[in-house]
Amino acid sequence: MSEAQRKQVIIYTDGACSGNPGPGGWGAVLQYGAHRKEMSGYMAGTTNNRMELFAAISALGALKEPCDVTLYSDSSYLVKAFNDRWLEGWQRKGWKTASGAPVENQDLWFILLAQSKKHRVRFVWVKGHADNPGNNRCDELARAAIEEYRHLNTKPEDTK
Repeated sequence: MSEAQRKQVIIYTDGACSGNPGPGGWGAVLQYGAHRKEMSGYMAGTTNNRMELFAAISALGALKEPCDVTLYSDSSYLVKAFNDRWLEGWQRKGWKTASGAPVENQDLWFILLAQSKKHRVRFVWVKGHADNPGNNRCDELARAAIEEYRHLNTKPEDTK
């Protein structure tokens, strides 16, 4: 498929954490024309930022071919890393921040960079917990994933 014929995909993502670190969840909604796919998952002992990154990784990884993607996120950490070229600076500095500290979440940034290179991705920041239905749905998915994790990891003696 030529670049001019790429599918136009809209993605919403969100991550949540109960405690930071603590159990975390992520949610993503992918839209292509009339098609819609919802995804979510959870992890133990994680952070909100990791869940935000993992949501974007999972959503982009679900695409079966190169696409033109508009990815909406309420994570300024995620959006600014691409739009404000933080990633370029981190790479130039050997994955160090401006203060010289190692960049956090490098493992996920490496995966997200690889995923994003397969597509043309435009990252757009949206205000969280506001009036954006896509972002609100992702937040619901992420929080439900945390509850699923808690349910699956509660011992019978914990409920007495």
